[in-house]
Amino acid sequence: MAILVINAGSSSVKFTLFNADGKTAQAAGIVERIGIDGTRLKYRSGKGQALDRPVPAANADQAVDTILSALTHKNHGVITSIKEITAAGHRVVHGGESLTRPTVIDNRVKSIITEYCRLAPLHNPPNLAGIEAGERHIPGAIQVAVFDTAFHATIPRHAFLYALPLKFYQEDRVRRYGFHGISHQYVSEEAARFLCLPIEGLRMITCHLGNGCSMTAVKGGCSIDTSMGFTPLEGLVMGTRCGDIDPAAVLHLMEHHGLSPAAMNDLLNKQSGLLALAGIGSNDLRDVIAAAGGGHSEAGVALDIFCYRIRKYIGAFAAAMGGLEVLVFTAGIGENSPEVRRRVCAGLEASDGFGIVLDPVKNAAASGQPRAVQAESSRVKVLVVPTNEELEIARETMQILSG
Repeated sequence: MAILVINAGSSSVKFTLFNADGKTAQAAGIVERIGIDGTRLKYRSGKGQALDRPVPAANADQAVDTILSALTHKNHGVITSIKEITAAGHRVVHGGESLTRPTVIDNRVKSIITEYCRLAPLHNPPNLAGIEAGERHIPGAIQVAVFDTAFHATIPRHAFLYALPLKFYQEDRVRRYGFHGISHQYVSEEAARFLCLPIEGLRMITCHLGNGCSMTAVKGGCSIDTSMGFTPLEGLVMGTRCGDIDPAAVLHLMEHHGLSPAAMNDLLNKQSGLLALAGIGSNDLRDVIAAAGGGHSEAGVALDIFCYRIRKYIGAFAAAMGGLEVLVFTAGIGENSPEVRRRVCAGLEASDGFGIVLDPVKNAAASGQPRAVQAESSRVKVLVVPTNEELEIARETMQILSG
């Protein structure tokens, strides 16, 4: 018995096969560049066997077929038959207000996912294609949807409503939804386990910092506010996304530069953020830090803005929760950039304020395991917790099977 986690995107399908306990990975990989030249399967089994080869996969259906062939292959496979796959857990970005917990997929669920394609046009359609591929190729498995928006379903009305005429929420469902929820849920629970403390008594801020960035105020194990909003554009400065911006500035640019809604959307999502600020032709924070260290002034300012926005949200979310016990860094930047953690926490040391004090040696040390990086004098626990969205999806799927 096994659980297959499928994360189907617009040009790739990531996968991980877990044992039936939903904890131990047997194999993992990705089919990338789907539908374009250079489609490849990258696969590694838990026994260390690895593949990296071109494959013919023009869509998600063919990609899932390729994945199942690799998993059942007589030489490098880890199962003998697809019948050993008890369930498939699918990452779905947007479940809106209708799907707020892991759910067994049926026609009603698929119709709701389709409805929310209008709010997540880049993500829900390929997620749905992955679901339908799972139904086709693993017909005996229970198909489960796990939603990125679900963890944020506990955000109260005063935090998710925008100050617009109420009809736009009632008729069009314009509100704060939040994203990266699977990651925020996983690292908040892992942080509590690491500290050996009940999550119900903790006020925690989780910082998911990668090419896409978001932060969440987690009080008693529940999301009460988050930086991303109606879309993943709001909030922090990201690799190519602008984050928070005065809406009037958008209208001004559209009017004075003759930009269409599509062009403006492309500008805000793909041409902004670190890419726009640093002026080095890269949105990779490692390149920005290197350029800033070499004296590139624009890169230095970009790094300052990136870290300042995170620090500002720490203050806002601590106020929203009435205090702070734990600060968690995760994802590519959060886990691997001591410099960002140092800059974010700088100025928050005062004991009469936040009392966040990093230990420079612990902060600089690399590890793939959850770890504390605060100094002994720090009032707030500062943790680095590697995220594992696939494991969280497997756990949620396992709970469905158990329930």
